[in-house]
Amino acid sequence: MGYLLRRLAATLPVMAVVAVVVFLLIHLSPGDPAALIAGDLATGEDIARLRIALGLDKPLWEQFMLWLGRLATGDLGTSIFTQVPVSQLLGQRLEPTVSIAALTMLLTLLVAVPLGTLAAYRAGTWVDRLVMLFAVLAFSMPVFLVGYLLVYAFAIQLPWFPVQGYTRFADGPGAWLRGLVLPCVNLALVYIALVTRMTRATVLEVLNEDYIRTARAKGLGVLPVLGHALRNAAIPIATTVGVGIALLIGGVVVTETVFAIPGVGRLVIDSVQRHDYPVIQSVLLISAGVYVLINLLIDLSYRLFDPRIQY
Repeated sequence: MGYLLRRLAATLPVMAVVAVVVFLLIHLSPGDPAALIAGDLATGEDIARLRIALGLDKPLWEQFMLWLGRLATGDLGTSIFTQVPVSQLLGQRLEPTVSIAALTMLLTLLVAVPLGTLAAYRAGTWVDRLVMLFAVLAFSMPVFLVGYLLVYAFAIQLPWFPVQGYTRFADGPGAWLRGLVLPCVNLALVYIALVTRMTRATVLEVLNEDYIRTARAKGLGVLPVLGHALRNAAIPIATTVGVGIALLIGGVVVTETVFAIPGVGRLVIDSVQRHDYPVIQSVLLISAGVYVLINLLIDLSYRLFDPRIQY
């Protein structure tokens, strides 16, 4: 418990630095949201009045303190363009993004861990070379290119899956899952390649340990040996999964754009084009918080794999 409290306390300065960097990067970027909202026909006086109404005329430090004050009360602010609370906008867009991210990581673990273990067990054979070739190709191809190829093959030439859009889970689990197959496969390929390579390397190292040779010499079967080796190799794999989650945040944005899914990624793209500061700041801050929290959970999971670890 003491370790958990210390780690949680250590996240506070990290989030404070993230908040400052996010605020400065967005507010110092070129472009005036007041001019964009006012339109091309607006006069300089109209833009100045709108800037005052939005609070953009205040010094940066004052805007930052006001923003922090609202965050402390759980208020993420209001979208400059839609005049809708940011929390409401995120609530409307959260389900597609969470669905894609969760199914992508599930697909990654179900495919990558067995593939990497098989490649390690058959190291040096054609099976190993084939798995590694797949990993290199999957990691090298851009996400957007794979997405367009999947759409062309399995939505246009073979109309098995919808081309774009999102069906909510409440409207039917079957339609929901069918609409997520192509986006999740598209996004998962990179992470499958990453986790497969790490799994192969760590399991191969463990298979060369003396206790594995002893287990084989005593007549232990292949599956028990691989299961024992995989458990001892789980810590580097879990760390790789944590790093993959950071990449997943950026990959979701591209995937939602390719498949026209109305998720948080599309919301961020639209907000960046409009210079909608409250939305961008809230999404980036929440993304950083989620990443820090997930890495904390992964650190805590190490003891599940190796009880000898003491925090």
